[in-house]
Amino acid sequence: MINIQSTQQLGLALRSARKQLELTQSELALAAGVGVRFIVDLEAGKPTVRLETVMRVIEALGGQVMLDGLPDMTEAP
Repeated sequence: MINIQSTQQLGLALRSARKQLELTQSELALAAGVGVRFIVDLEAGKPTVRLETVMRVIEALGGQVMLDGLPDMTEAP
């Protein structure tokens, strides 16, 4: 598990995952249904990218987002 604390760290982690999968930015963009410019901005840590689209890129890389330290919202109060 990777502890992500900034958009720059997220970008670096996603770039690393893409390279490990031997995907180009264009191939990842196609797999995630986004534009290449979005992948470039995401990997650069641009803080204005849309979360929904980021989630699609993470899914296209075979990853998932997990939150730690927050209350479990699936439990009834």
